[in-house]
Amino acid sequence: MTPDHPIFSRWPARHPDRLQLFSLPTPNGVKVGIMLEETGLAYEPHRIDITANESHDPAFLSLNPNGKIPAIYDPDGPGGRPLALFESGAILIYLADKTGKFLPADPGARYETIQWLMWQMGGVGPMFGQVGFFNKFAGKAYEDKRPLQRYANESARLLGVLDQRLAGRDWVMGADYTIADMSLLGWVRNLITFYEARELVGFDRFLHVRAWLDRGLARPAVQRGLQVTAA
Repeated sequence: MTPDHPIFSRWPARHPDRLQLFSLPTPNGVKVGIMLEETGLAYEPHRIDITANESHDPAFLSLNPNGKIPAIYDPDGPGGRPLALFESGAILIYLADKTGKFLPADPGARYETIQWLMWQMGGVGPMFGQVGFFNKFAGKAYEDKRPLQRYANESARLLGVLDQRLAGRDWVMGADYTIADMSLLGWVRNLITFYEARELVGFDRFLHVRAWLDRGLARPAVQRGLQVTAA
């Protein structure tokens, strides 16, 4: 039976018993795809074409009034009741709690992991995204290069913070791969590939970040997650 939510009037569920993912392979979108592939949860993906303004379709806005991807609908949410959820960081925490994976059970380590997730959400994502705008997209035509340089400098600073954190560690939290890593992988990858900012931010000097990115991208679940909802 089709779940009782307006989103399905536009994007019907073929497998209504599965968790439903509404996304696109952007740096924020791939976080949830990676997490779902890493956990092995059964899910059904729906591609939301933001270039066609589908994230502002009334049906999508019924799921996420902010009009951004990703968003999920879990027919088997807390207490067995359906749950609609948006914001990639919140979704990662929810899926970690649902599965008992990729978020430490120890309270101190749990909050430290969430701390790094919030760092990505509040710093890395917005700053790297602005570099993308000013270096690759419409902002590239602006004659005034001060905005680009400002965001490039701040992005380089953030990479330095991450590089220092990863010194002597395989992952952000040490030996254990967590949602903190998943939140960052797509953004760091995009910065130096799709946004074409590798030289702009001096990426190659961040040796620990480079090694971490290679480790992350080598994970089969990450490779699959990066392609979820791809054309």
